[in-house]
Amino acid sequence: MQLIEVKNLFVKYGSFNALSDVSFEIASKEIVTIVGPNGSGKTSFIRAIIGAVTPNSGTIKLKPGIRFGYVPQRLNIDPTLPISVERFMRLTGNYKKDAYHQALLRVNAPEVMAKQMSELSGGQLQRVLLAKALLGSPELLILDEPTQGLDQPGAAAFYKQIEKLRNETGCAILMVGHDLHVVMSASDRVICLNGHVCCSGTPQAVAATPEYQKLFGNGADGALALYRHNHDHDHNHDCIDVSAGASV
Repeated sequence: MQLIEVKNLFVKYGSFNALSDVSFEIASKEIVTIVGPNGSGKTSFIRAIIGAVTPNSGTIKLKPGIRFGYVPQRLNIDPTLPISVERFMRLTGNYKKDAYHQALLRVNAPEVMAKQMSELSGGQLQRVLLAKALLGSPELLILDEPTQGLDQPGAAAFYKQIEKLRNETGCAILMVGHDLHVVMSASDRVICLNGHVCCSGTPQAVAATPEYQKLFGNGADGALALYRHNHDHDHNHDCIDVSAGASV
Protein backbone atom coordinates (compact mmCIF):
# COMPACT_ATOMS: atom_id res chain seq x y z
CA MET A 1 0.00 0.00 0.00
CA GLN A 2 1.30 3.45 -0.91
CA LEU A 3 1.44 5.76 2.09
CA ILE A 4 2.51 8.84 0.13
CA GLU A 5 2.39 9.70 -3.55
CA VAL A 6 4.06 12.92 -4.72
CA LYS A 7 3.73 14.02 -8.33
CA ASN A 8 5.45 16.87 -10.19
CA LEU A 9 6.23 18.85 -7.05
CA PHE A 10 7.60 22.39 -7.38
CA VAL A 11 8.64 24.53 -4.38
CA LYS A 12 9.95 28.07 -4.81
CA TYR A 13 11.21 30.69 -2.39
CA GLY A 14 10.87 33.94 -4.31
CA SER A 15 12.75 33.38 -7.56
CA PHE A 16 14.72 30.41 -6.18
CA ASN A 17 13.57 26.95 -7.28
CA ALA A 18 14.11 24.67 -4.28
CA LEU A 19 12.38 21.68 -5.93
CA SER A 20 11.56 21.15 -9.58
CA ASP A 21 9.25 18.43 -10.90
CA VAL A 22 9.89 15.93 -8.06
CA SER A 23 7.82 12.75 -8.02
CA PHE A 24 8.05 10.14 -5.27
CA GLU A 25 6.18 7.40 -3.46
CA ILE A 26 6.74 5.29 -0.38
CA ALA A 27 5.05 2.02 0.51
CA SER A 28 4.31 0.39 3.84
CA LYS A 29 7.34 -1.05 5.67
CA GLU A 30 9.79 0.57 3.25
CA ILE A 31 12.92 2.48 4.30
CA VAL A 32 13.68 5.28 1.84
CA THR A 33 16.55 7.72 2.22
CA ILE A 34 16.94 11.07 0.50
CA VAL A 35 20.52 12.21 -0.02
CA GLY A 36 21.89 15.32 -1.65
CA PRO A 37 24.34 18.17 -1.12
CA ASN A 38 23.57 21.19 1.05
CA GLY A 39 20.87 23.32 -0.55
CA SER A 40 19.56 20.48 -2.68
CA GLY A 41 15.98 20.75 -1.39
CA LYS A 42 15.97 17.80 1.01
CA THR A 43 14.49 19.67 3.96
CA SER A 44 12.07 21.57 1.70
CA PHE A 45 10.80 18.21 0.45
CA ILE A 46 10.20 16.94 3.99
CA ARG A 47 8.54 20.21 5.00
CA ALA A 48 6.21 19.97 2.00
CA ILE A 49 5.16 16.45 2.97
CA ILE A 50 4.37 17.36 6.59
CA GLY A 51 2.52 20.50 5.50
CA ALA A 52 5.02 23.08 6.76
CA VAL A 53 5.58 24.40 3.22
CA THR A 54 2.93 24.94 0.56
CA PRO A 55 4.09 23.71 -2.87
CA ASN A 56 3.78 26.08 -5.82
CA SER A 57 2.46 23.22 -7.93
CA GLY A 58 2.20 19.45 -7.95
CA THR A 59 0.25 17.06 -5.74
CA ILE A 60 0.91 15.27 -2.46
CA LYS A 61 -1.50 12.43 -1.79
CA LEU A 62 -1.45 10.85 1.67
CA LYS A 63 -3.13 7.66 2.79
CA PRO A 64 -6.35 8.75 4.56
CA GLY A 65 -5.81 8.96 8.31
CA ILE A 66 -2.09 8.26 8.08
CA ARG A 67 -0.23 8.58 11.38
CA PHE A 68 3.11 10.41 11.20
CA GLY A 69 6.05 10.42 13.56
CA TYR A 70 8.59 13.19 13.00
CA VAL A 71 12.17 13.57 14.24
CA PRO A 72 13.49 17.07 13.48
CA GLN A 73 16.95 17.94 12.24
CA ARG A 74 17.82 19.65 15.51
CA LEU A 75 16.25 20.68 18.79
CA ASN A 76 17.63 23.67 20.64
CA ILE A 77 16.83 23.61 24.35
CA ASP A 78 17.74 26.41 26.74
CA PRO A 79 20.12 24.75 29.23
CA THR A 80 18.54 26.81 32.02
CA LEU A 81 15.07 25.40 31.28
CA PRO A 82 14.18 22.79 33.93
CA ILE A 83 12.44 20.11 31.87
CA SER A 84 12.91 16.39 32.35
CA VAL A 85 12.77 13.80 29.61
CA GLU A 86 9.45 12.50 30.93
CA ARG A 87 7.93 15.99 31.01
CA PHE A 88 9.24 16.67 27.49
CA MET A 89 7.68 13.47 26.18
CA ARG A 90 4.36 14.34 27.83
CA LEU A 91 4.15 17.33 25.51
CA THR A 92 3.18 14.85 22.78
CA GLY A 93 -0.13 13.93 24.41
CA ASN A 94 -1.78 12.40 27.42
CA TYR A 95 -0.36 8.87 27.53
CA LYS A 96 0.06 6.62 30.55
CA LYS A 97 3.48 6.80 32.18
CA ASP A 98 4.23 3.25 31.09
CA ALA A 99 3.85 4.33 27.44
CA TYR A 100 6.76 6.75 27.82
CA HIS A 101 8.86 4.08 29.49
CA GLN A 102 8.05 1.55 26.76
CA ALA A 103 8.91 4.04 24.03
CA LEU A 104 12.30 4.75 25.64
CA LEU A 105 12.85 1.05 26.16
CA ARG A 106 12.19 0.44 22.45
CA VAL A 107 15.03 2.83 21.52
CA ASN A 108 17.37 1.43 24.21
CA ALA A 109 17.27 4.53 26.42
CA PRO A 110 15.06 3.74 29.46
CA GLU A 111 17.68 5.10 31.85
CA VAL A 112 17.17 8.74 30.74
CA MET A 113 13.52 9.09 31.84
CA ALA A 114 14.31 11.17 34.93
CA LYS A 115 17.21 13.13 33.41
CA GLN A 116 17.02 16.78 32.47
CA MET A 117 16.92 17.37 28.72
CA SER A 118 19.93 19.66 29.04
CA GLU A 119 21.98 16.77 30.49
CA LEU A 120 21.57 14.46 27.51
CA SER A 121 24.38 13.57 25.14
CA GLY A 122 23.80 13.98 21.41
CA GLY A 123 23.03 10.29 21.00
CA GLN A 124 20.66 10.24 23.98
CA LEU A 125 18.80 13.29 22.68
CA GLN A 126 18.24 11.65 19.29
CA ARG A 127 16.89 8.53 20.96
CA VAL A 128 14.52 10.60 23.09
CA LEU A 129 13.24 12.40 19.99
CA LEU A 130 12.79 9.05 18.28
CA ALA A 131 10.94 7.62 21.29
CA LYS A 132 8.67 10.68 21.34
CA ALA A 133 7.89 10.17 17.64
CA LEU A 134 6.93 6.53 18.33
CA LEU A 135 4.28 7.35 20.94
CA GLY A 136 1.45 7.61 18.42
CA SER A 137 2.26 4.26 16.76
CA PRO A 138 3.08 5.94 13.44
CA GLU A 139 2.65 4.26 10.08
CA LEU A 140 5.41 6.50 8.73
CA LEU A 141 8.45 7.84 10.56
CA ILE A 142 10.07 10.92 9.02
CA LEU A 143 13.61 11.70 10.13
CA ASP A 144 15.34 14.89 8.98
CA GLU A 145 19.11 14.32 9.32
CA PRO A 146 18.59 12.65 12.71
CA THR A 147 22.27 11.91 13.36
CA GLN A 148 23.59 15.42 12.84
CA GLY A 149 26.36 15.96 15.38
CA LEU A 150 26.96 12.25 16.06
CA ASP A 151 30.22 10.52 15.17
CA GLN A 152 30.16 7.74 12.57
CA PRO A 153 29.93 4.83 15.06
CA GLY A 154 27.08 6.65 16.81
CA ALA A 155 25.34 7.25 13.49
CA ALA A 156 25.78 3.61 12.46
CA ALA A 157 24.27 2.44 15.77
CA PHE A 158 21.34 4.82 15.35
CA TYR A 159 20.53 3.55 11.86
CA LYS A 160 20.72 -0.05 13.03
CA GLN A 161 18.12 0.94 15.62
CA ILE A 162 15.95 2.44 12.87
CA GLU A 163 16.00 -0.79 10.87
CA LYS A 164 15.16 -2.78 14.01
CA LEU A 165 12.19 -0.48 14.65
CA ARG A 166 10.90 -1.03 11.12
CA ASN A 167 11.11 -4.77 11.58
CA GLU A 168 9.39 -4.64 14.99
CA THR A 169 6.64 -2.12 14.25
CA GLY A 170 6.12 -2.47 10.49
CA CYS A 171 6.20 1.28 9.98
CA ALA A 172 7.71 2.85 6.88
CA ILE A 173 10.65 5.21 7.33
CA LEU A 174 11.61 8.24 5.27
CA MET A 175 15.01 9.68 6.13
CA VAL A 176 17.11 12.61 5.03
CA GLY A 177 20.75 11.77 5.56
CA HIS A 178 24.17 13.37 5.41
CA ASP A 179 26.10 10.32 6.71
CA LEU A 180 25.97 9.04 3.15
CA HIS A 181 27.59 5.63 3.39
CA VAL A 182 25.94 4.71 6.69
CA VAL A 183 22.43 5.96 6.00
CA MET A 184 22.35 4.55 2.49
CA SER A 185 23.27 1.09 3.69
CA ALA A 186 20.33 1.16 6.12
CA SER A 187 17.91 1.78 3.25
CA ASP A 188 15.81 -0.24 0.86
CA ARG A 189 15.82 2.60 -1.66
CA VAL A 190 17.79 5.81 -2.08
CA ILE A 191 16.77 8.98 -3.88
CA CYS A 192 19.51 11.40 -4.85
CA LEU A 193 18.14 14.94 -4.86
CA ASN A 194 19.70 18.12 -6.20
CA GLY A 195 16.71 20.39 -6.76
CA HIS A 196 15.34 17.56 -8.90
CA VAL A 197 15.68 13.78 -8.66
CA CYS A 198 19.06 12.84 -10.14
CA CYS A 199 18.73 9.08 -9.70
CA SER A 200 17.09 6.49 -7.49
CA GLY A 201 17.37 2.81 -6.71
CA THR A 202 19.16 0.49 -4.30
CA PRO A 203 22.04 2.01 -2.31
CA GLN A 204 24.60 0.03 -4.31
CA ALA A 205 23.10 1.02 -7.64
CA VAL A 206 22.81 4.71 -6.77
CA ALA A 207 26.37 4.88 -5.43
CA ALA A 208 27.63 3.61 -8.80
CA THR A 209 25.82 6.19 -10.95
CA PRO A 210 27.69 9.09 -12.60
CA GLU A 211 25.09 11.49 -11.16
CA TYR A 212 25.81 10.43 -7.58
CA GLN A 213 29.56 10.31 -8.06
CA LYS A 214 29.55 13.77 -9.60
CA LEU A 215 27.93 15.11 -6.43
CA PHE A 216 29.79 13.06 -3.81
CA GLY A 217 32.88 11.58 -5.44
CA ASN A 218 33.59 8.05 -6.60
CA GLY A 219 34.83 6.66 -3.29
CA ALA A 220 31.31 5.81 -2.20
CA ASP A 221 31.29 2.16 -3.24
CA GLY A 222 34.10 1.03 -0.97
CA ALA A 223 32.88 2.89 2.09
CA LEU A 224 29.32 1.76 1.49
CA ALA A 225 30.47 -1.85 1.50
CA LEU A 226 31.66 -1.45 5.11
CA TYR A 227 28.08 -0.94 6.22
CA ARG A 228 26.20 -3.13 3.74
CA HIS A 229 23.43 -5.05 5.44
CA ASN A 230 21.29 -8.04 4.61
CA HIS A 231 17.50 -7.71 4.51
CA ASP A 232 15.00 -10.49 4.96
CA HIS A 233 13.13 -9.28 1.89
CA ASP A 234 13.96 -8.66 -1.73
CA HIS A 235 15.01 -5.41 -3.36
CA ASN A 236 13.45 -4.90 -6.77
CA HIS A 237 14.50 -1.29 -7.33
CA ASP A 238 16.84 -0.92 -10.27
CA CYS A 239 18.63 2.39 -10.46
CA ILE A 240 16.74 4.87 -12.59
CA ASP A 241 18.35 7.95 -14.08
CA VAL A 242 15.76 10.68 -13.85
CA SER A 243 18.02 13.64 -14.39
CA ALA A 244 15.81 14.67 -17.30
CA GLY A 245 12.84 15.01 -14.94
CA ALA A 246 11.13 11.62 -15.14
CA SER A 247 9.29 10.47 -12.03
CA VAL A 248 10.79 8.20 -9.37
